[in-house]
Amino acid sequence: MKMKDVMRYFPPLFRNKFILSFVLFFVWLTFIDTNSLIERTKNIQQVHQLEKDKLYYEKKIQEDHERLQELESDRENLEKFAREQYLMKRENEDIFIIEK
Repeated sequence: MKMKDVMRYFPPLFRNKFILSFVLFFVWLTFIDTNSLIERTKNIQQVHQLEKDKLYYEKKIQEDHERLQELESDRENLEKFAREQYLMKRENEDIFIIEK
């Protein structure tokens, strides 16, 4: 079979070598390449999610820093924190834990 016979089966639009090369290039960029458009959109979504996580953790760090400053500045707050978080107690004192 000759190439002209094979080309008869394609629509006239795809017989043009420039359009055919453009279509192949587009398919390559969209689906096959390691940096395809699909992978690129996934990476962009991941970057947005990581930026949200970064903002959340920066806010959390700031809150923890403020809490630490509060605990270091006041002895009563430190004692209250230790009692609540680590169930510490004074001598001759009983602790009752109430779970919700």
